[in-house]
Amino acid sequence: MKTVDIHFLLRTLKDRYPDVKTQLVHQTPFQLLTATILSAQCTDRQVNRVTGHLFAQFPDPASLAAADLRDIKQIIYSTGFYNNKAKNIKECARAVLERHAGQVPDDLDLLVKLPGVGRKTANVVRSAAFGQPAIVVDTHVLRIANRLGLTKSSDPVKVEFDLMKIVPEPVWSDLSLQFIYFGREICDARIPRCGVCPLFDICVFPGKKNKTP
Repeated sequence: MKTVDIHFLLRTLKDRYPDVKTQLVHQTPFQLLTATILSAQCTDRQVNRVTGHLFAQFPDPASLAAADLRDIKQIIYSTGFYNNKAKNIKECARAVLERHAGQVPDDLDLLVKLPGVGRKTANVVRSAAFGQPAIVVDTHVLRIANRLGLTKSSDPVKVEFDLMKIVPEPVWSDLSLQFIYFGREICDARIPRCGVCPLFDICVFPGKKNKTP
């Protein structure tokens, strides 16, 4: 993709979504970390419904690490994959306590060593909790990056690094969220709204539909 196209992409997304932030409700980095683990294969809206109850009872690493696993499962059941998620967030809380004195680290290498934490979750925390530039590759970001020709990979880590090479670092975090917003509003996985897409002219997706005159 040409530099001028990148500038057009960034300007268009910034104009459409000038203020972006994670939709996961949280008060601390630990709560964001927990919510992000729960968000796998689940909508942010449903996670927020669950974490309202979860954090009312277990607001910090100490309380969640000491919680009965059955109680955690009961609360997070509706997020799906609740057995693995309950185990991961409890063990993650324990690891934060034992390895980091109860403080969530802001370092990528340390974050991905926590139970249940991969690069996507780590980058969400680094970006939203600590203000560090990070590209979060979820299904929306992966899909749109491919449709726009910014990458040819289906591997989230490869997509992350491909985007890092061509997008200015100061806008990494915003771009990830803008792609997520854009994917929800316009660039749907099954039925993209190509007719009203402001990025139609730079899109190389072979399945795109004709633009509305």
